[in-house]
Amino acid sequence: MNAERLPVSGRDAGSRSEGWKRYLATLRYGTYVIFHPFDGFWDLSHEKRGSLAAAHTFLGLFLLTYVLRLMLTNFQFISAPIQYINIYEQCGSLLLPFLVMCVANWGLSTLFDGKGRFRDIYMAMCYALVPYILIQLPLVLLSHLISFDEYAYYTVLASISVIWCAALAFIGLMEVHDYSAGKTVVFLIATVIGAMIILFLMLVFFSLLSDAVGYFVSLYREIVFRLY
Repeated sequence: MNAERLPVSGRDAGSRSEGWKRYLATLRYGTYVIFHPFDGFWDLSHEKRGSLAAAHTFLGLFLLTYVLRLMLTNFQFISAPIQYINIYEQCGSLLLPFLVMCVANWGLSTLFDGKGRFRDIYMAMCYALVPYILIQLPLVLLSHLISFDEYAYYTVLASISVIWCAALAFIGLMEVHDYSAGKTVVFLIATVIGAMIILFLMLVFFSLLSDAVGYFVSLYREIVFRLY
C-alpha cells in the first residue's frame, strides 16, 4: 500500500513545486511590467503572465509599505501622530476605495465595450503598485540617513513613486480593455464618478442599517423594561 502511494505523493510534491515556481515567476514579472508597461500589461492578462497570488502579494505589500511609511519615517519628513494611528483604519481607508474603483471600472466596462474581466482589472491595478513599494520602502530607511536640507530629494523620489503608479494604472487599464488613450481618459473619469456613487450608496445603506438596528434595540429595551 505504501509503495502505491509514493507516486501520488511525488506528484503532489511536484505540483507544489511547480506552483511555487510559477508564483515566484509572476512576482518577478512585476519588475518587467513597470519598465515595459505596454507589453507587460498586455501579456499580463492575454498571455497569462501574471497571477492573483502575486497581485494579492503586491496589494498587501503596498498596504504594509504605507503603514511603515507613516510609523517609521523620520519625523522631519512626515508628521503623523503615531500614538493615534490605527493600522486597520489606515489599511481600510486605502483598500476600500481601491476595491470600489476596481468594481466601478468593471461595471462600466460593459457600457464602454471594455474587454477586461474583473480579474484582469484587479491584477493590472495591483501590479501598478510595484513602484510605490520599491521606492517608498527604501525611503523609510533613507529618511533616517539624510538631513532636512536634503528634503527636496526625498520629496522628488516620493512624488516619482506616486506618478509612476498612476501612469502604470492608466496604461494597464488601456491595455486590459484595448482602449485608445483618449477613450481611457474618458473611461477613468466615468470610473471615478461611478466609484463615488458606489461609496455614497454604501454610506446611505449603512446609515439606514445603523438607524434600523438602533430602533430595534431601543424597542427591545422598552419591552424588557415594561415587562420586568
